[in-house]
Amino acid sequence: MASTKRELFLKRRLRVRNKLKKMSAGRARLSVHRSSKNISVQLIDDVRGVTLAAASTLEKEFGLVGKNNVEAATKIGAAIAERAKKAGVEECYFDRGGFLFHGKIKALADAAREGGLKF
Repeated sequence: MASTKRELFLKRRLRVRNKLKKMSAGRARLSVHRSSKNISVQLIDDVRGVTLAAASTLEKEFGLVGKNNVEAATKIGAAIAERAKKAGVEECYFDRGGFLFHGKIKALADAAREGGLKF
């Protein structure tokens, strides 16, 4: 029968993450989280279990606290690309979690690609 929205989200998230683990080859993972009010992204090294870089609309320097729109996602995507370069990361895998690759998630990915990240 039909599952709840939350169960479907968790199934999608696990499906995406398991595919990435099979193909990871030691590259970093660009993980995205989107809530109703904010959007955040982390560059994670799964081998060592550390976060290499992160960016979020909660950071006051962006002036986007409480904003979750395409413009905010674009700024966050550009910021994570810049921070990834400082951390020495050029290639990564894009982990969209259970979110569909559309709208804000797509805007963030496109901005990160324009900033120099390859995925």
